[in-house]
Amino acid sequence: MSQATPPVAVAAASGGNHGVAVAYAAKTLGLPARVFVPEIASPAKVAAIRAHGAEIVIGGRRYADAQEACDRHVAETGATLVHPYDRATTIAGAGTVAREWDDDAKLDTVLVASGGGGLAAGLGAFWNRRVRVVAVEPAGSRALHAALEAGRPVDVPVESVAADSLGARSAGTVVLQIAQSTIDRVVLVEDDAIRAAQRTLWRELRIAVEPGGAAAFGALISGRYTPKSGERVGVLLCGANVDLGMLAATAES
Repeated sequence: MSQATPPVAVAAASGGNHGVAVAYAAKTLGLPARVFVPEIASPAKVAAIRAHGAEIVIGGRRYADAQEACDRHVAETGATLVHPYDRATTIAGAGTVAREWDDDAKLDTVLVASGGGGLAAGLGAFWNRRVRVVAVEPAGSRALHAALEAGRPVDVPVESVAADSLGARSAGTVVLQIAQSTIDRVVLVEDDAIRAAQRTLWRELRIAVEPGGAAAFGALISGRYTPKSGERVGVLLCGANVDLGMLAATAES
Protein backbone atom coordinates (compact mmCIF):
# COMPACT_ATOMS: atom_id res chain seq x y z
CA MET A 1 0.00 0.00 0.00
CA SER A 2 1.59 3.26 -1.08
CA GLN A 3 1.93 6.08 1.39
CA ALA A 4 0.36 9.43 0.72
CA THR A 5 2.74 12.11 -0.50
CA PRO A 6 3.39 14.58 2.33
CA PRO A 7 2.26 18.14 1.75
CA VAL A 8 4.76 20.48 0.15
CA ALA A 9 5.94 23.12 2.61
CA VAL A 10 5.87 26.73 1.45
CA ALA A 11 8.08 29.59 2.55
CA ALA A 12 7.94 33.33 2.15
CA ALA A 13 9.59 36.47 3.44
CA SER A 14 7.34 39.34 4.30
CA GLY A 15 6.93 42.55 6.19
CA GLY A 16 3.31 41.61 6.75
CA ASN A 17 0.68 41.64 4.02
CA HIS A 18 2.28 39.01 1.78
CA GLY A 19 2.97 36.80 4.78
CA VAL A 20 -0.66 36.95 5.86
CA ALA A 21 -1.79 36.00 2.35
CA VAL A 22 0.64 33.08 2.15
CA ALA A 23 -0.34 31.84 5.60
CA TYR A 24 -4.04 32.01 4.71
CA ALA A 25 -3.58 30.24 1.37
CA ALA A 26 -1.41 27.53 2.93
CA LYS A 27 -3.96 26.89 5.68
CA THR A 28 -6.74 26.69 3.10
CA LEU A 29 -4.76 24.11 1.11
CA GLY A 30 -3.63 22.19 4.18
CA LEU A 31 0.06 22.99 3.68
CA PRO A 32 2.59 23.90 6.36
CA ALA A 33 4.03 27.39 5.87
CA ARG A 34 7.05 29.17 7.25
CA VAL A 35 7.15 32.96 7.02
CA PHE A 36 10.37 34.90 7.61
CA VAL A 37 9.85 38.39 9.00
CA PRO A 38 12.27 41.18 9.95
CA GLU A 39 12.80 42.29 13.52
CA ILE A 40 11.08 45.59 12.68
CA ALA A 41 7.87 43.87 11.59
CA SER A 42 4.80 45.22 13.34
CA PRO A 43 3.52 42.95 16.13
CA ALA A 44 0.07 43.29 14.57
CA LYS A 45 1.37 41.83 11.31
CA VAL A 46 3.18 38.99 13.03
CA ALA A 47 0.05 38.15 15.02
CA ALA A 48 -2.05 38.07 11.84
CA ILE A 49 0.39 35.68 10.14
CA ARG A 50 0.52 33.41 13.18
CA ALA A 51 -3.28 33.43 13.48
CA HIS A 52 -3.48 31.63 10.14
CA GLY A 53 -1.21 28.86 11.37
CA ALA A 54 2.12 29.74 9.78
CA GLU A 55 5.40 29.32 11.62
CA ILE A 56 7.14 32.66 12.21
CA VAL A 57 10.91 32.99 11.89
CA ILE A 58 12.74 36.24 12.63
CA GLY A 59 15.06 36.51 9.65
CA GLY A 60 17.17 39.53 10.57
CA ARG A 61 16.97 43.23 11.22
CA ARG A 62 15.33 44.33 7.96
CA TYR A 63 13.14 42.91 5.22
CA ALA A 64 16.09 42.16 2.91
CA ASP A 65 17.68 40.08 5.68
CA ALA A 66 14.47 38.10 6.07
CA GLN A 67 14.37 37.45 2.33
CA GLU A 68 17.94 36.17 2.39
CA ALA A 69 17.13 33.87 5.31
CA CYS A 70 14.08 32.59 3.45
CA ASP A 71 16.13 31.96 0.29
CA ARG A 72 18.64 29.91 2.31
CA HIS A 73 15.82 27.89 3.85
CA VAL A 74 14.36 27.15 0.42
CA ALA A 75 17.76 26.08 -0.94
CA GLU A 76 18.36 23.78 2.03
CA THR A 77 14.91 22.19 2.28
CA GLY A 78 13.35 22.37 -1.18
CA ALA A 79 10.35 24.26 0.18
CA THR A 80 8.25 26.10 -2.39
CA LEU A 81 9.13 29.79 -2.41
CA VAL A 82 6.26 32.25 -2.72
CA HIS A 83 8.13 35.40 -3.64
CA PRO A 84 6.49 38.63 -2.45
CA TYR A 85 6.96 40.55 -5.68
CA ASP A 86 9.30 39.17 -8.35
CA ARG A 87 7.22 36.31 -9.73
CA ALA A 88 4.77 36.48 -12.63
CA THR A 89 2.09 34.73 -10.58
CA THR A 90 2.48 37.14 -7.65
CA ILE A 91 2.34 40.12 -10.01
CA ALA A 92 -0.72 38.71 -11.78
CA GLY A 93 -2.45 38.27 -8.43
CA ALA A 94 -1.72 41.89 -7.58
CA GLY A 95 -3.16 42.90 -10.94
CA THR A 96 -6.60 41.64 -9.91
CA VAL A 97 -6.84 44.78 -7.74
CA ALA A 98 -6.85 46.83 -10.95
CA ARG A 99 -9.55 44.64 -12.42
CA GLU A 100 -11.77 45.16 -9.37
CA TRP A 101 -11.09 48.89 -9.46
CA ASP A 102 -12.02 49.01 -13.13
CA ASP A 103 -15.43 47.63 -12.24
CA ASP A 104 -16.00 50.36 -9.64
CA ALA A 105 -14.60 53.56 -11.16
CA LYS A 106 -13.10 55.03 -14.29
CA LEU A 107 -9.78 56.60 -13.41
CA ASP A 108 -7.06 58.53 -15.18
CA THR A 109 -4.29 57.90 -12.65
CA VAL A 110 -3.61 55.60 -9.71
CA LEU A 111 -1.03 56.23 -6.99
CA VAL A 112 0.30 53.03 -5.43
CA ALA A 113 3.02 52.37 -2.87
CA SER A 114 6.02 50.35 -3.99
CA GLY A 115 8.49 48.24 -2.05
CA GLY A 116 9.78 45.55 -4.39
CA GLY A 117 7.32 46.79 -7.01
CA GLY A 118 5.06 43.76 -7.45
CA LEU A 119 1.80 45.58 -6.74
CA ALA A 120 2.66 48.51 -9.00
CA ALA A 121 3.76 46.11 -11.74
CA GLY A 122 0.52 44.16 -11.43
CA LEU A 123 -1.57 47.30 -11.85
CA GLY A 124 0.60 48.44 -14.73
CA ALA A 125 0.39 45.08 -16.49
CA PHE A 126 -3.40 45.05 -16.27
CA TRP A 127 -4.00 48.62 -17.39
CA ASN A 128 -1.08 48.75 -19.86
CA ARG A 129 -1.07 52.60 -19.74
CA ARG A 130 -4.84 52.84 -20.20
CA VAL A 131 -4.66 54.21 -16.65
CA ARG A 132 -1.48 55.97 -15.53
CA VAL A 133 0.21 54.09 -12.70
CA VAL A 134 2.41 56.24 -10.46
CA ALA A 135 4.53 54.21 -8.06
CA VAL A 136 5.29 55.90 -4.73
CA GLU A 137 8.37 55.00 -2.71
CA PRO A 138 9.84 56.36 0.52
CA ALA A 139 12.80 58.62 -0.23
CA GLY A 140 14.88 56.39 2.04
CA SER A 141 13.91 53.17 0.28
CA ARG A 142 13.85 53.71 -3.48
CA ALA A 143 14.47 50.29 -5.05
CA LEU A 144 12.22 50.72 -8.10
CA HIS A 145 13.30 54.33 -8.70
CA ALA A 146 16.96 53.26 -8.68
CA ALA A 147 16.32 50.27 -10.95
CA LEU A 148 14.55 52.39 -13.55
CA GLU A 149 17.39 54.93 -13.47
CA ALA A 150 20.08 52.25 -13.83
CA GLY A 151 18.17 50.06 -16.26
CA ARG A 152 18.71 47.07 -13.97
CA PRO A 153 17.98 46.09 -10.37
CA VAL A 154 20.52 47.63 -7.99
CA ASP A 155 20.91 47.48 -4.23
CA VAL A 156 19.83 50.59 -2.33
CA PRO A 157 20.09 51.59 1.32
CA VAL A 158 16.88 51.13 3.27
CA GLU A 159 16.00 53.66 5.96
CA SER A 160 12.37 54.65 6.29
CA VAL A 161 9.47 54.61 8.69
CA ALA A 162 7.82 52.31 6.13
CA ALA A 163 10.77 49.92 5.84
CA ASP A 164 8.88 47.01 7.36
CA SER A 165 6.66 46.79 4.27
CA LEU A 166 8.40 48.98 1.66
CA GLY A 167 11.92 47.88 2.46
CA ALA A 168 13.13 45.80 -0.48
CA ARG A 169 16.86 46.20 -1.04
CA SER A 170 16.38 45.90 -4.80
CA ALA A 171 13.54 45.65 -7.29
CA GLY A 172 13.09 42.38 -9.12
CA THR A 173 13.97 41.66 -12.74
CA VAL A 174 10.41 40.71 -13.69
CA VAL A 175 9.08 43.80 -11.94
CA LEU A 176 11.55 46.02 -13.78
CA GLN A 177 10.66 44.60 -17.19
CA ILE A 178 6.99 45.34 -16.61
CA ALA A 179 7.60 48.73 -14.97
CA GLN A 180 9.74 49.98 -17.85
CA SER A 181 6.82 49.68 -20.26
CA THR A 182 3.73 50.21 -18.10
CA ILE A 183 4.48 52.50 -15.14
CA ASP A 184 4.27 56.24 -15.77
CA ARG A 185 6.77 57.34 -13.12
CA VAL A 186 8.07 56.85 -9.60
CA VAL A 187 7.47 59.55 -6.98
CA LEU A 188 9.55 59.73 -3.80
CA VAL A 189 8.05 60.87 -0.49
CA GLU A 190 9.70 61.77 2.80
CA ASP A 191 8.85 60.01 6.05
CA ASP A 192 7.20 63.17 7.39
CA ALA A 193 4.69 63.03 4.52
CA ILE A 194 3.99 59.36 5.20
CA ARG A 195 3.31 60.06 8.87
CA ALA A 196 1.13 63.04 7.96
CA ALA A 197 -0.88 60.82 5.63
CA GLN A 198 -1.35 58.27 8.41
CA ARG A 199 -2.58 60.97 10.78
CA THR A 200 -4.95 62.49 8.23
CA LEU A 201 -6.49 59.17 7.30
CA TRP A 202 -7.08 58.32 10.95
CA ARG A 203 -8.24 61.72 12.16
CA GLU A 204 -10.47 62.61 9.23
CA LEU A 205 -11.69 59.25 7.94
CA ARG A 206 -11.00 56.82 10.79
CA ILE A 207 -9.03 54.60 8.41
CA ALA A 208 -6.24 52.71 10.19
CA VAL A 209 -3.31 52.39 7.80
CA GLU A 210 0.29 51.34 8.38
CA PRO A 211 3.08 53.65 7.14
CA GLY A 212 3.63 51.73 3.91
CA GLY A 213 -0.08 51.74 3.19
CA ALA A 214 -0.22 55.51 3.65
CA ALA A 215 2.73 56.29 1.37
CA ALA A 216 0.68 56.81 -1.79
CA PHE A 217 -1.66 59.22 -0.02
CA GLY A 218 1.44 60.97 1.32
CA ALA A 219 2.47 61.78 -2.24
CA LEU A 220 -0.87 63.46 -2.83
CA ILE A 221 -1.16 65.57 0.32
CA SER A 222 2.50 66.63 0.23
CA GLY A 223 2.32 67.85 -3.34
CA ARG A 224 4.82 65.32 -4.63
CA TYR A 225 2.06 64.43 -7.05
CA THR A 226 -0.26 67.23 -8.15
CA PRO A 227 -3.30 66.21 -10.24
CA LYS A 228 -4.23 68.24 -13.26
CA SER A 229 -7.60 69.97 -13.43
CA GLY A 230 -10.32 67.35 -13.85
CA GLU A 231 -7.94 64.43 -13.45
CA ARG A 232 -9.59 61.42 -11.80
CA VAL A 233 -7.06 60.07 -9.32
CA GLY A 234 -7.27 56.90 -7.27
CA VAL A 235 -5.07 56.28 -4.22
CA LEU A 236 -4.46 52.70 -3.15
CA LEU A 237 -4.22 52.24 0.63
CA CYS A 238 -2.41 48.91 0.73
CA GLY A 239 -1.88 47.89 4.32
CA ALA A 240 -3.97 47.97 7.49
CA ASN A 241 -1.71 45.85 9.69
CA VAL A 242 -1.01 48.55 12.24
CA ASP A 243 -0.89 48.55 16.02
CA LEU A 244 -3.75 50.80 17.08
CA GLY A 245 -1.85 52.03 20.12
CA MET A 246 1.04 53.16 17.94
CA LEU A 247 -1.39 54.72 15.48
CA ALA A 248 -3.06 56.70 18.26
CA ALA A 249 0.33 57.97 19.42
CA THR A 250 1.18 58.98 15.85
CA ALA A 251 -2.14 60.79 15.48
CA GLU A 252 -1.47 62.81 18.63
CA SER A 253 2.02 63.86 17.58
